[in-house]
Amino acid sequence: MRTTRLGELDAVITGGTDGRGGGDGPAVVLLHGFGAPSTDLVGLEQAVEAPAGTRFVFPGAPLSLAEAGYMFDARAWWHIDMERLERAMRTGELRDLTQDEPDGLAEANRKVNGLLDAVVSELGAPADKIVLGGFSQGAMLSCDVALRSDRPLAGLIVFSGTLLAEKVWLPLMPKRAGLKVVQSHGTHDPLLPFSLAERLKDSLRSAGLEVRWVPFRGQHEIPRPVLPAASELLMSALG
Repeated sequence: MRTTRLGELDAVITGGTDGRGGGDGPAVVLLHGFGAPSTDLVGLEQAVEAPAGTRFVFPGAPLSLAEAGYMFDARAWWHIDMERLERAMRTGELRDLTQDEPDGLAEANRKVNGLLDAVVSELGAPADKIVLGGFSQGAMLSCDVALRSDRPLAGLIVFSGTLLAEKVWLPLMPKRAGLKVVQSHGTHDPLLPFSLAERLKDSLRSAGLEVRWVPFRGQHEIPRPVLPAASELLMSALG
């Protein structure tokens, strides 16, 4: 495992021929959620199956949350409205983000695209052998990058994400028809409603994307039972 700069983002790199991202194999880029460190998802490299030589890239989000009272290495892709979140959790109000296009989303999108360019130019990954994904805020950003860009992607992984910027995303979805997607979500997720995750799934499927839907009895998490679906996507898309 090593840490390096790719584009404008620091990233942890594992896998490959030497455990440090060596070789010229395919790549999996996974974006962590709000409030997590860049290393948050690193354990997934050992928890899923992927073709021999696959490199795993775990970028750190650009915004530090240390001054907001989080742990020193907590990061975010964009700031969220904590009052709105706390109110929704306190009252049981549906936290509907479908019409939101958060401040900072466009900048985060640009930086992830720059990182993906570097995964190809500096790590030598084949441009059409990259799977992009993430958890929570990172899953939303992964969807945004996949939909707004025309770069080739081998697959998309959406762990506990939700539908954002619906008026922008929906018209863009058909151009990704045929893209392999794994989407998982907890039926009792207190942060991002299950019903709106279903709405994202239905929208992607209606546009022709090949969505493997993995609901689970749980909350805002990546439980072990969802990992076989991710492994199958990686083996089929990157093999």
